[in-house]
Amino acid sequence: MRLRLDPSWLDAQYNNRARVPDHAQVLARWAEASAVARQGAAAAQLDVRYGDGDGETLDIFPADVPNAPVLVFIHGGYWRSLDKADHSFVAPALNAAGATVVVPNYALCPAVSIEHITLQMARAVAWVWQHAGSFGADRNRLALAGHSAGGHLATMLLCCRWRDLPDGAVADMPAQPLAGALSISGLYDLEPLRHTPMLQSDLQLTPAAVARLSPAFFPRPKAAKLYAAVGLEESDEFLHHTRLIRDVWGPTAVPVCETLPGANHFTVLNRLADPQGRLHELALRLLGLR
Repeated sequence: MRLRLDPSWLDAQYNNRARVPDHAQVLARWAEASAVARQGAAAAQLDVRYGDGDGETLDIFPADVPNAPVLVFIHGGYWRSLDKADHSFVAPALNAAGATVVVPNYALCPAVSIEHITLQMARAVAWVWQHAGSFGADRNRLALAGHSAGGHLATMLLCCRWRDLPDGAVADMPAQPLAGALSISGLYDLEPLRHTPMLQSDLQLTPAAVARLSPAFFPRPKAAKLYAAVGLEESDEFLHHTRLIRDVWGPTAVPVCETLPGANHFTVLNRLADPQGRLHELALRLLGLR
């Protein structure tokens, strides 16, 4: 039973660090693997600006093949923590499979709103589409992946009206430049987060903001697919979010909706960086490499 407005229950459901006692070790392993990935990527372009605002930089990890498809990976952290540099570790296996990987940063709550972050990610993707040729990639094979809050942002971007961006718009950008998105442990209805004590002060969600930022209740995208996945060891609420987006958007828009055994909210992301992992396979499928 979902006790949506009970504060203690919501904190227990959404406080992933409290739910995973060894989360600090997982994050440390990500940081270590990410440092190794950056050191080993001679062709990487780090801290490239996609805009002039706070946090508007990205890292590019090119594949060693011409005209490679591009996966833009959006990190999580409840829109209020973590950094692109913590997530370089997702790139090496995808590079080896023939995909270029771009990892953007964004400003963090509470200094900015989730609306602001969403527009930043739209500008980052528009920048990648416009400049992909300059780093040897094919802008016509472009997909997204995101973890947790990054999964929310990737899903939001499937519904973006690209030609109507208030700034950062690209004149000749197609109505839908994305092949699809892989959302890992994503969040699709922000109403419960508005009532979650551990998040309220940083996210400052209002009912109006929830309506603007809950992609489960947007018109389903017609020209791009969403793959949704979540770890079996995650909370009931995170499992609910993944079922919700499939139930509301339907199997045509969400042809993949999976629960991954043996994975919690943090270790699930390792399945993207693992060449044998299910999420790695799904990302390559979106890019046309499987």
